[in-house]
Amino acid sequence: MAIRRVRIYGDPALRQKAAPVTEFGADLETLVRDLFETMSAYGGVGLAATQVGILQRVLVVDVPLDDNHHARFALVNPSIVERSGSEAAEEGCLSIPGVYDEIPRALTLKVQAVDEDGKPVEIEAEGYLARALQHEMDHLDGVLFIDRLSPLKRQFLKGTLESLTRGQVPDGYHPMEAL
Repeated sequence: MAIRRVRIYGDPALRQKAAPVTEFGADLETLVRDLFETMSAYGGVGLAATQVGILQRVLVVDVPLDDNHHARFALVNPSIVERSGSEAAEEGCLSIPGVYDEIPRALTLKVQAVDEDGKPVEIEAEGYLARALQHEMDHLDGVLFIDRLSPLKRQFLKGTLESLTRGQVPDGYHPMEAL
C-alpha cells in the first residue's frame, strides 16, 4: 500500500473524465487500498481515483454515520439511478484545500456500481453519505464542487484558486512532506 499525492486545483487530471474500469484484479485492488490509505492520510471522507491522477471510474468513501458506525466502501463504475430532495450544506475538497462553501445536492440517492471484485452493489444513501458520493462521482466526470457555485462566488475565490494553481497550498496541508 502507498499514499499517493493528491492533485491540487489546476492539475489537468482533475478536469478529465475517467474511463470505465474493464479489468478487475491485483492492479485495481492495489489502487483501492492506496485510495483508502491516501484518503486517511489526508484526513478526507472520500477520494476519487482522478484526484491521484488515475483516470479510472473508482472512488472510496469512509463517512461517519454516527458515533460507532462508518460507511466505508469502494465503488467501481458508479452511477446514480435515483435521487430525491435537495439540501445545501458546506463542502470542501482535498484537491482544493482551504476552500469551503455551501453546495446544493440531492438529499437521498441510489447508486449502482460494482465493487473492486466486480460484484454488483447498490447503495441507498442519505445526508452526508449521499453528499460525499455525489461529490466523488462529480470528480469522475471532471467536475469540481466549485463548478456548482454561482459566478459571483467563483469570482470571489479567483485569487485563492490562482494561488492553488501556482502550487501555493495552505500551510500544513500535505501530511507527508515526501509527497
